[in-house]
Amino acid sequence: MSDITNILIVGVGGQGTILASKVLAGVVQKKGYEVKIAEIHGMSQRGGSVFTQVRYGKNIASPTIPHGEADILLAFEKLEALRWLSYLKQNGIILVNDQRIDPMPVIMGAAEYPSDAMDVIKSKLQDVSVIDGVSEATKAGNIKTVNMVLLGSLSKVLGFEEEVWIEVMKETIPPKFLDVNIKAFQAGRN
Repeated sequence: MSDITNILIVGVGGQGTILASKVLAGVVQKKGYEVKIAEIHGMSQRGGSVFTQVRYGKNIASPTIPHGEADILLAFEKLEALRWLSYLKQNGIILVNDQRIDPMPVIMGAAEYPSDAMDVIKSKLQDVSVIDGVSEATKAGNIKTVNMVLLGSLSKVLGFEEEVWIEVMKETIPPKFLDVNIKAFQAGRN
């Protein structure tokens, strides 16, 4: 990766992409990097597309990742991974939660969910990691911690120590939800 690392986090409203990006930003700040974030909520409360752009390094001028320049795409849902694939660099890394959440046009019968989403992704990229976030979050104790499972997987790719992630989680997540989120994060990291 260059002097600037570009991470695009995509998902559907309610999946916790915003919290994941806040924890990520806190970690890279603690590691001494400048960080910029751009969040787009869209129709997030209605299950719409949500994406966050996280850029860190030295002298970050803009929070926006140029098209085709994301080093890592962290996708909380398969269709969102497919939708944002063109933002990934040629040799970029993609981490995809193996989850299907039907968007409104599919629910209403106006469109079909692409059954070959993962096949298309795998045909276009060499470095694809598929994560069963729902299963791991359920094992950790709360299905709503899929975001932390995925963040745990991302943490291995980035290489920052687990202790820093846990420290930022303690600063960011309400105490009553902390233990289950840490457990989910560690499941994703392992």
